[in-house]
Amino acid sequence: MSTDVAAPRFHIRTLGCKVNWAESETIAARLIEAGWESSVADAADIAIVNTCTVTGEADAKNRKLIRSLLKTCAGPVLVTGCAINIDADFYADIDARVVCERDKSRIAAVAEKLIARDADSGDRAFGNAAHARFTSGTSPFRTRVDVKVQDGCDHACSYCIVHTARGPAHSTPWQDVVGRVEALVNAGTQEVVLVGIDLGAYRDDDHDLAGLLDELMTRTDIGRVRIASVEPQSMTDDLIDALARYEGRVCRHVHLCLQSGSDKVLSEMNRPYSSGDFINLVERIRCQVPTMALSTDVIVGFPGETDEDFEATCRVVEQAQMMRLHVFKYSKRPGTPAAARDDQIDPRIKTERSQALIELGERL
Repeated sequence: MSTDVAAPRFHIRTLGCKVNWAESETIAARLIEAGWESSVADAADIAIVNTCTVTGEADAKNRKLIRSLLKTCAGPVLVTGCAINIDADFYADIDARVVCERDKSRIAAVAEKLIARDADSGDRAFGNAAHARFTSGTSPFRTRVDVKVQDGCDHACSYCIVHTARGPAHSTPWQDVVGRVEALVNAGTQEVVLVGIDLGAYRDDDHDLAGLLDELMTRTDIGRVRIASVEPQSMTDDLIDALARYEGRVCRHVHLCLQSGSDKVLSEMNRPYSSGDFINLVERIRCQVPTMALSTDVIVGFPGETDEDFEATCRVVEQAQMMRLHVFKYSKRPGTPAAARDDQIDPRIKTERSQALIELGERL
């Protein structure tokens, strides 16, 4: 008679930024290496939620998802991510089956304990087979993979709490990034996306982000590297040169975070550049790499934003000829300076401005 023990099953859900998605992939990989299987929620032994807390709306989405999983998954719901770093007790109080863990590197170990394995069962026989499936390249991961190389933020934008949730900026040593990308290439990955909370702030003892790209280009056989969003002040000449130099092996696309085209609003957001700085940067990029595709984030309805401020944003977006806009209506995040202001914008005005900017983006 077979003595094989059925593999435990996990279901993981992710909210928020690309860094969260990269971290969720790492969590899933560690569980698979330990012998777990990915599953739909109603068949899982445990559900895992990687939360976002960038706005009040994000917190509402976290709560809604957790409550939904409590209904569909019979086991515990293990919650991690930025929202837990800000207020774990709030989420733990949702239900007795909700367990909060701040340290994402411990999620696999915590999950092991939560499913209450038989103390005498020892190592599971399926573990080595599952590990072999993952390392041989037959795991369920994509041929384009997000690779987290940086975390944390040293800025303090007045609408954002991520610098509190994630802590100070810190970077993965370039040798570790190269090793990770080499392993992914061996597993069949063709493209990696470098992600970070403030990716342009990447620094280790030897390299900035441009230097990291140089190492990946010369030391690995990765087909293509894409960089995620970069703050305008971090877009150095060396980084622009790297985008130009590697003839498309580094994707000729940059997501530059504008947020507003009004100098008054940028100052009140505590953003360290002006609209003129942004336009000059776009011109420098296009001068060196004429085929560069540019996209951006814009927040409309920031407290105190006037019609003139919004019109300034539209002018900058049009002048920069952005190929894609991500438009966000300002949403109060409790605990931030902007949320405490008494000049909040009427929701109807936010919606009108958002729609107008989306239509401008479609025309561009």
